[in-house]
Amino acid sequence: MKLLSFIHPNTGKRTWGYHQNDQVVDLGGHYPDLKSALMSDFLSDILPVGEQFPTFSLDEITFLPVIDNPDKIFCVGMNYQDKRIEFEQTIDAPTLFVRFPDSLTAHSAELCKPESSNEFDYEGELAVIIGKHASNVSCDNALQYVAGYSCFMDGSVRDMQYTWFTSGKNWQRTGAFGPWMVTRDEIENPQTLSINTWLNGQRVQHDSTQNMVRSVAELIAYISRFSPLNPGDVIITGSPGGVGKKRTPPLFMQEGDTIEVEISGIGRLSNRVAGLRVIESLHS
Repeated sequence: MKLLSFIHPNTGKRTWGYHQNDQVVDLGGHYPDLKSALMSDFLSDILPVGEQFPTFSLDEITFLPVIDNPDKIFCVGMNYQDKRIEFEQTIDAPTLFVRFPDSLTAHSAELCKPESSNEFDYEGELAVIIGKHASNVSCDNALQYVAGYSCFMDGSVRDMQYTWFTSGKNWQRTGAFGPWMVTRDEIENPQTLSINTWLNGQRVQHDSTQNMVRSVAELIAYISRFSPLNPGDVIITGSPGGVGKKRTPPLFMQEGDTIEVEISGIGRLSNRVAGLRVIESLHS
């Protein structure tokens, strides 16, 4: 099942539902948002038989980030071997940083390049959405705590990254998340997915999740040892090699570009790059 968050075309309110046969079925009457549905263990239930739900075509809705109000967003750096080679990474332990919910944007929405940045880089990644409380879980059981998987564009402001990833990863609307979440029952093994990033129709990243240094299960087990995970929390699992920073010459995203992340079994996340002017706040 493909679950998504969106803005109701008639009421303008945030809601959620599922996508099937080019239609979006609104389930907002049962739970206010997708995170609430996950917290209520919605995925273990069968949808009410015979009940009529509002239905829309895809071009009627406005997408929201798959989970538009996550409590925790953990991001994993240097998790593909080619990427580690590009950045001469030698640290063996998983590299972690965080994103904040207000840095997210949705499928078909603008991905915002800060006006002050000359190095706005692309990083296509697999996103993992947690489906139930997970604390100190084993690697063998970790995938049972997954609700589903999605695409993520981790827009990186390299000239603000320095030695601390977080400062280059949390600019407004730089993390695109969508278009939907494919539930775990449809992706039995998350380590068999192809992942591609396209910049203006040119493929700039290509790899398989089987080449992750740390698997999805290993990441969940590792993170849940020190930070309990709850329904709606998100783990961004790392980007393959081929990023713009390490190309010769470097290749960065510019206003007007189209950036896309495609993952087999999930779909294609697409965004247009727009400019973002950050206005300084003055306090008397």
